Amino acid sequence: MASASKNPKRQEIVNTLTYKTAGVDLEAARSVVDDIAGIRARRTRTDPVFSGFGQFAACYDLSGYNRPVMVTTCDGIGTKMKPLIEFELFEFAGRDLVAMCVNDILTANAVPLVFLDYIGMASLQRDRIRGIIEGITYALEGCDCILAGGETAEMPGLVEPGMIELSGFCVGAAEREDIIDGTTIEAGDAVIGIPSNGFHANGWSLIRDIIDQRRTEFTDYQIRELLEPTRIYYPEVKILEGGQVAIKGMAHITGGGILENLERVLGKHGAFLSLPKWENPCIEKVVSHLDQEEAKRTFNMGIGWIIIASNESVDRVVRLLPEAVILGEVRGETIQLEIKK
Repeated sequence: MASASKNPKRQEIVNTLTYKTAGVDLEAARSVVDDIAGIRARRTRTDPVFSGFGQFAACYDLSGYNRPVMVTTCDGIGTKMKPLIEFELFEFAGRDLVAMCVNDILTANAVPLVFLDYIGMASLQRDRIRGIIEGITYALEGCDCILAGGETAEMPGLVEPGMIELSGFCVGAAEREDIIDGTTIEAGDAVIGIPSNGFHANGWSLIRDIIDQRRTEFTDYQIRELLEPTRIYYPEVKILEGGQVAIKGMAHITGGGILENLERVLGKHGAFLSLPKWENPCIEKVVSHLDQEEAKRTFNMGIGWIIIASNESVDRVVRLLPEAVILGEVRGETIQLEIKK
């Protein structure tokens, strides 16, 4: 029996096998890294990071803090990725990704410092990656955060062709005494809401089901409107910080809606809330196909950010943030939520 090394056909196959024929193009990957570095340099600052972009790890200088507390989060944009791909809104995907992570950092009254992304594809598609990075850096520029690095993975046979895996990771910091964790909340405190941009990046499995089952009711323009990126609440948090307002708790309203996310902040407390009607014809069309309780458990219902403050601070919060809506107060042990007619 001939050995493998003496089999000319086998030798020919072995000689033609490369990483590229297996589906991974290292030259394309290098070009993508260069693209990312260029976009990053154009959009975000780099001064506190003292290791070069593309190194194995990014280093951030925390010497400006006295008693720094590190705050971390990671998130994705869920099944919203599918319609964003269909409508080629890759920049929106990048903006959503940053918002989902940065907003969580902000709830602790921390400053987002560095962001990292993970992009997985069956094969690298340079234009799509550039679009995502443009969105990421656009969003980071608006909250003074740095794109410190990330991972772009080419995974044929694991990620379906045409699909994109997307994850974000954010590191922030705050002085220990400035951390807000909800422990000072008490009965009678005010609950104040800031509007959302729409559905944000939550509830899209349900939204997609509704649209798929009633596709003739929705134009492409309306679907694109529903895909507006998640709002980042960095400006509002910075305004309150500069306004010397004593905030007791903040909640980012994501999956699970107001009921689940506010519960994380209130702990043993409850609240009675009355929400304004969500005035958006396209969103109303989606929500009209659901039981109201299901909608409240799934969507943000027009409120993307919630602030808990003492009654003495309410007037100042409303003056500083004209969009702010007084929703109710901390009361009892459960959260009751009604929608105004």
